[in-house]
Amino acid sequence: MAVKPPLTSPASTRLSGASPARSFLSSCRASPLRSKESTSSFAVFCSSAGNPSSDGHFSKGSSLDSSNGTSISSNASSAIDFLTLCHRLKTTKRKGWINQGIKGPESIADHMYRMAIMTLIAPDLPNIDRERCIKIAIVHDIAEAIVGDITPSDGVPKAEKSRLEKEALDEMCRILGGGLRADEIKELWAEYENNSSIEASIVKDFDKVEMILQALEYETAEHGKILDEFFLSTAGKFQTDIGKSWAAEVVKRRNDGLGKRL
Repeated sequence: MAVKPPLTSPASTRLSGASPARSFLSSCRASPLRSKESTSSFAVFCSSAGNPSSDGHFSKGSSLDSSNGTSISSNASSAIDFLTLCHRLKTTKRKGWINQGIKGPESIADHMYRMAIMTLIAPDLPNIDRERCIKIAIVHDIAEAIVGDITPSDGVPKAEKSRLEKEALDEMCRILGGGLRADEIKELWAEYENNSSIEASIVKDFDKVEMILQALEYETAEHGKILDEFFLSTAGKFQTDIGKSWAAEVVKRRNDGLGKRL
């Protein structure tokens, strides 16, 4: 959900050379708030914690991986760079709500977190991998840390939006340092983007359910605010039984509330 991005926005630039992500990370590294102690804290922990004993605790005096201390330090650096970039998900507001004049709207991370909670509390369903649903929910909007929140109102064709987000995701995975975790993030994102599994379909439904639930909450909090467009744009588009059921419950509560206001 987004207002139309300016021509100079990250979504309209190629992610090569001095990319927005790398510029952002460089500014964070240059910040006086980022001390040498804080940037190396994870590496220090890893080098001092030692190997786990039989009870699962770490003993000091030896490395987590004494044969590959350099690799651990390098991994820590890449991980913190990646997480620093993900900070944008916490601070970037969902712009559809901004368009509606909502005060203090939710962030991208707020939206993703409640979607992950939804997948966690959903009832057991036959042949559904709950853990994969949770992972897809966490990853599905992660590229917005670079491209921002592109919505239909921006007029960006679906194929172009997907291309921009894939480039952003590839950049983030390079910052992470590649490897198995980066490959898994790419796979999960592509699965959601292509709606290529029942898990992806469930998460896509939860994406819409979370949005209309948030719309209902804003209508309730800001008396007199009517957010019909979010309900109209999702009506009839739920793919799964659980998505349809949860959406129907949100709509019922909205209708009951509107009836009381009349």
